[in-house]
Amino acid sequence: MAVEQGPLLENPEENPKERVDRELGELLQGLRVAATGVQVLFAFLLTLPFSSGFGKIDSAGKWLYYVALVAAATASICLIAPTTQHRIMFRSGLKEIVLHRANELALAGGIAIAVSMTCSTALAVEVFLGTWPAAFLAGGIALLSSWLWFLLPLITLRRHQG
Repeated sequence: MAVEQGPLLENPEENPKERVDRELGELLQGLRVAATGVQVLFAFLLTLPFSSGFGKIDSAGKWLYYVALVAAATASICLIAPTTQHRIMFRSGLKEIVLHRANELALAGGIAIAVSMTCSTALAVEVFLGTWPAAFLAGGIALLSSWLWFLLPLITLRRHQG
């Protein structure tokens, strides 16, 4: 995977207000996509205790479920919050504050969904294959999401900033 080197390009014709408008629009659009996936996972997790096999899950599996459910709820809240806050603060002149807060909430939501996906995967694999395969796969999911969602962008950012 090639990483572009060089200065970050900005539109010289874009004033600060236009930049904030564009960045907030891009962020909210990305959150709409992410929130949909999180809501599907959350809905599935909400129905799981009502399935016939849920009672067979051991104590560790129930804790995995609990963490996955709470993390999915947290992710949903974090990813929906920027849109709600944007609506409440509409025409207040505080769009840049909304943008920075939305960015922080998006990162928190990303962490929460990584936790939920890791625990959900571990739970499913534990039921069918046992503890060790579940732990191995959960570790892989945690590493992959950490790398692609957080570490790689941070490394790229650091390289571009000097």
